[in-house]
Amino acid sequence: MSNQIQNREVKKVYIALVRGIVQENEATINMPIGRSTKDRKKMAVTPKGKSAVTHFKVLQRFNNCTLLEVKIETGRTHQIRVHMSEIGHPVIGDSTYSNGKNEFGVEGQMLHAKSLDFKHPITGKPMHLEAPLPKYFEEVLNKLRK
Repeated sequence: MSNQIQNREVKKVYIALVRGIVQENEATINMPIGRSTKDRKKMAVTPKGKSAVTHFKVLQRFNNCTLLEVKIETGRTHQIRVHMSEIGHPVIGDSTYSNGKNEFGVEGQMLHAKSLDFKHPITGKPMHLEAPLPKYFEEVLNKLRK
């Protein structure tokens, strides 16, 4: 399994609710990520960081936020959170990378690992695992859709 992860053969799909209206219908963020020089507990986009590639597609736009489907190629620590914050659309509820703003008062982030595709490490059969959105995430989306 670790070989598949290292060889970027595991496909991960996330759902994220981010602050602001994302203008592009889909885009790729290709910015290196490394340890922040200002805060050693955080990661940041930095020229000396490791390659990090994030693809996103808009699922729905609301008044002040955007629902995204996000796929990552590289899997750096906090990659989605760092990249989305860097382009001015931090994940809602992310106290680390969104200046502590939490307009919906959620406990946790509006970032969900939706699905995982990989080959079974023993049989080699394709595996697809999917997880429904957490209740708090669904509740926020229901409020936004009304």
